[in-house]
This record gives sequence, C-alpha cells and structure tokens, in this order.
Amino acid sequence: MTSEAKTAGPASGPLTERQEARRRRILHTSAQLASRGGFDAVQMREVAESAGVALGTLYRYFPSKVHLLVATMQDQLQHLHTTLRKRPPAGQDAAERVSETLMRAFRALQREPHLADAMVRALTFADRGVSPEVDMVSRQTTAIILEAMALDAVPTPEQLSAVRVIEHTWHSALITWLSGRASIAQVKIDIEMVCRLIDLTDPDHRG
Repeated sequence: MTSEAKTAGPASGPLTERQEARRRRILHTSAQLASRGGFDAVQMREVAESAGVALGTLYRYFPSKVHLLVATMQDQLQHLHTTLRKRPPAGQDAAERVSETLMRAFRALQREPHLADAMVRALTFADRGVSPEVDMVSRQTTAIILEAMALDAVPTPEQLSAVRVIEHTWHSALITWLSGRASIAQVKIDIEMVCRLIDLTDPDHRG
C-alpha cells in the first residue's frame, strides 16, 4: 500500500521525498480540520494555507475535497494497520481475530466522530473520478482483514468473497452508527455475525 500511495500526486511516477512530505502535510491538515468540524470544515483554501502549499499545488495532488478526504481515510487506515501489527488481535480463530480487529478500527474512528463522518461522507459522494482513491481504501481494508485472518495459504476465491462481504458490512455499520441508527453494541453483534463467514469458507472447516 505504501508504494501505491506514493504514486498518487502531481507526477505520473513515484513522488520525490519532498513531494511525499508535502503530501503528508496536506493529509495531516485535512484530518485536523475534519476532526474539528467534519466534512464542511475541510475547505481546500484553508487546507492549502494550513499545510503551507499553494492552492494550485493542492489541486494537483487532490482534484477535489472528496479526493482529499478519501485519501485521508486511506492514510488513517494505513496508520491503523501499523498499530495493529505492533499489537495483533489475540482471538483463537480467524473469525475472532477479524472481529476484534474491525472493532478496534471502529473504536479508533469512534474517538474522532467528526473525522469519521467526513471520511465516510466523502466515500459516499465519490464518483468514478475518485475510483483510484476508493480502490486504495478498499485494498487497505482488505489487507487489514487478511492479515488478521493469518491464513496458512493463499486465500481461496470463496475466502476473498467473504472478506468483501465483511468489508461491506463494516462500512455499512459505520454509516448506520454515524447516522444514529445503530448502537456500538449492535455494530459489534453485526460484525461478529458476518465474521462467521470466515469459518464457512474455510476449506478445512468444510471438510
């Protein structure tokens, strides 16, 4: 994911060290503004001023606020992935580990509700023009789930399908919680339920 993230920018090739540092400042500023006031608080001109870049430069990195906030979500997930590697889930089986991992991710977002709302709204608003950034969020989420599963072999098509369904459920649960239509307790129940798909798609489990 890191190498893919570094290709996103004003140039077609990998970013230079200076460009990557500039990109990181922009993403950090975006997260800070969103944490304070949500989606509406992220204004491109203010992001540029706070990050110390020209407005035109900001638009070369991120053509719109939606592009910026979706990239911010990928960046937040990447930080979470690093944290999870330092303290892996302790569940006894793959379903428990994935459930624990996703709830830890959920609670991390819960601590920054304005930021979470801004990023999820951006994902919801994203059209085909934002597909590369949305794909990066999806790949990062998939990587987090697969690493928590700790498979002994390459995942089967059925297992990858289960991962996609789990990812969709986690995203949907996040939306319903942010809109006040689901409690944390209900989210936990739903996540634990969908993670049972891991057992159903395990070749050994199916005999």
